[in-house]
Amino acid sequence: MTFSTIPNPRLRLEREVCLAVWRNHHMRTVTNYFIVNLSLADVLVTAICLPASLLVDITESWLFGHALCKVIPYLQAVSVSVAVLTLSFIALDRWYAICHPLMFKSTARRARGSILGIWAVSLAVMVPQAAVMECSSVLPELANRTRLFSVCDEHWADELYPKIYHSCFFIVTYLAPLGLMAMAYFQIFRKLWGRQRPSEQLEAQHQGLCTEPQPRARAFLAEVKQMRARRKTAKMLMVVLLVFALCYLPISVLNVLKRVFGMFRQASDREAVYACFTFSHWLVYANSAANPIIYNFLSGKFREQFKAAFSCCLPGLGPRSSARHKSMSLQSRCSVSKVSEHVVLTSVTTVLS
Repeated sequence: MTFSTIPNPRLRLEREVCLAVWRNHHMRTVTNYFIVNLSLADVLVTAICLPASLLVDITESWLFGHALCKVIPYLQAVSVSVAVLTLSFIALDRWYAICHPLMFKSTARRARGSILGIWAVSLAVMVPQAAVMECSSVLPELANRTRLFSVCDEHWADELYPKIYHSCFFIVTYLAPLGLMAMAYFQIFRKLWGRQRPSEQLEAQHQGLCTEPQPRARAFLAEVKQMRARRKTAKMLMVVLLVFALCYLPISVLNVLKRVFGMFRQASDREAVYACFTFSHWLVYANSAANPIIYNFLSGKFREQFKAAFSCCLPGLGPRSSARHKSMSLQSRCSVSKVSEHVVLTSVTTVLS
């Protein structure tokens, strides 16, 4: 079954994210390249890890043998690493572009190189996860008769090793990146929402060079338009980061409690512990499904692509409706633009006179 024919709505949403950037040259921005990479990590989770986890949650047994016991958890860890590193690179790119635009020039070529580096690092760093995974039977006397009552879990040579590994895993793939990204977006927020007037650089640039009000007004409008676009992008990325942090928090905390502090080994209420881990796993999968929905609500460009892709399934989203909406939206924007330009021209003329 090919990727394009998988009857999974989540996979189709992720596919449409990738196709939207592939088909439209104006959407091939650095940020969108990283968003596509984030979608690929979500595809890895949805297509490979989700079916296995679903069956394990239902049967409480590992039914896929020794080889997949190493492969599937390894790919799950790789997808987490790719997602975290991608979100970190997005935050770093936005931080440079908005807070320090002259320090670093981000290009599509560098973005593609960064994406290759993200996958290479993730595939290499997560090798220990595959090395320690082993499939064993809870009831050894039934091991050769059935795969039921089998578990896929970590087996370390010493009890100290999992404590070190999972402590580092939690810090490197969750705590430290989220802390750095929070600091970056805080500075971005202050830069974009902390001022209400044109920047002092724009004022200094045009001081003494523009004797006519119209060029200064147009420069002002251009900056306002750029700031609005950056604010929309920043809002979307902040929501993506917040949803990621909330969805991965329970599994990260539970994993540390289990692997580092040795909790849940002698749990009196086994069913409650199992339910907590199952719920935390499904939150991780919910994060993969949430990202395209966030793009749809907070990005007009992605929303138009989703409407075109799902026009055959949903009434009112066909080409005619989309064209009519675009026409009305264009007329509205033109009217607003004319009014805004008239107001700004009047204001600048008043200041100069």
